[in-house]
Amino acid sequence: MKTLKNFPYAHVLVLGLAKSGTAAAQLLLDSGVKVRINDLKADIDQPAVRQLIDQGADIVTGGHPLSVLDDIEYVVKNPGIPYENPIIEEAVTRQIPIVTEIELAGFLHEGQLIAVTGSNGKTTTTTLIHEMIKADQQPVAVAGNIGHVSCEVARSTTADETMVTELSSFQLLGTETFRPSISVWLNLYEAHLDYHHTLENYHRAKAKITENQTPEDTLVYNADDEKIKSFLPEVKAQLVPFSIKERGQGAWADDEMIYFKEEPIMNKDEVVLVGEQNLQNILAAVAAVKVNGIRNESIEHVLKTFTGVPHRLQFVTEKNGRLFYNDSKATNILATSYALKSFRQPVILLAGGLDRGTSFETLVPHLKAVKAMVVFGETADRMLETAGKAGIEKTVKVDTMKEAVDQAYQFSEEEDVILLSPACASWDQYRTFEERGDMFIEAVHKLK
Repeated sequence: MKTLKNFPYAHVLVLGLAKSGTAAAQLLLDSGVKVRINDLKADIDQPAVRQLIDQGADIVTGGHPLSVLDDIEYVVKNPGIPYENPIIEEAVTRQIPIVTEIELAGFLHEGQLIAVTGSNGKTTTTTLIHEMIKADQQPVAVAGNIGHVSCEVARSTTADETMVTELSSFQLLGTETFRPSISVWLNLYEAHLDYHHTLENYHRAKAKITENQTPEDTLVYNADDEKIKSFLPEVKAQLVPFSIKERGQGAWADDEMIYFKEEPIMNKDEVVLVGEQNLQNILAAVAAVKVNGIRNESIEHVLKTFTGVPHRLQFVTEKNGRLFYNDSKATNILATSYALKSFRQPVILLAGGLDRGTSFETLVPHLKAVKAMVVFGETADRMLETAGKAGIEKTVKVDTMKEAVDQAYQFSEEEDVILLSPACASWDQYRTFEERGDMFIEAVHKLK
């Protein structure tokens, strides 16, 4: 496996372990760099942590003493650690560079790098790009916020291999020299203000995906997003737009076809993924891979067979004329409104979850096609009130996902859509949104 060559720092602090910190520490140790680890709750008896210690890592647990910065030249921090952390604030005072592990991946990967960011749709778009390149029988690896640590994946990539990586604003904020060959900027909504504090800070973090690009590189961007377009005067890369509104440039679509510039790619009716949001993701992926020279046949094959990333408007199955979709990742009103706009058929909506005090008033206009609602979790009663305001007469409150699916099926008729799109986080009843979605899928398959 590859290691860092000519790395200019001799002593590095890895702040926060988890997957990304463990991978970064392992890479640094293998590269002959002296490593100190600071993690509040690290279990030194865990095999992965014990291996780092056995290789010479110095580890400090149970607190964040400022002394962990003594003799440190570089800090690799876990993306989720805020910049108000005392260690980070002190590192800034001492003018020590602070990065996330994707900066290390940029040092390692020698081939083409495609990076994807946006407030919504990152995982689906990253997966589509990866699958399209793979279908074209080109060497490709996938990494980043999609579940595979970038600096770990980059250790085994080759110079002729494309690496596709999904990146959050947290990860991008910790970059200095990171430079994708092709960057993809999907959209820009209000998000993560508890971390970034202001919308401007959040937007600037996202814009770092193209900050180091040159005229040899490409930015694929959403031409329908005015906030993204406001950054274009600063961009040095070649610009390739995608749009569901404008025609003729970059990737676009009319009522019948998907195009790249003036070239027809495929018929829209043959695409498995549903919804306007997914169409944007598809067009972004098409633009990225066409820039990369991928054949239309490979694009078409993926779009005819790809049923979606798990828990993101994922088609589950058809039973007795009913279509079941798992959108457990819809943990806010915006995501659920996008899901509801994806269907022309009547919808039985399964919704509810953790109560964060959010008003559901803005969900009401999007419930026009909903014929029945099954609600659960802490927000169940508030969801029932929302259904009443939308004029939905068929409603029921349940305790379990099995009950929810059974009741939804009883409300349904042939050609209806039964949709799990909760508009709430899952932590009141489930450990993760994935667990919630898996329970839905299990209940659907057990339906008699």
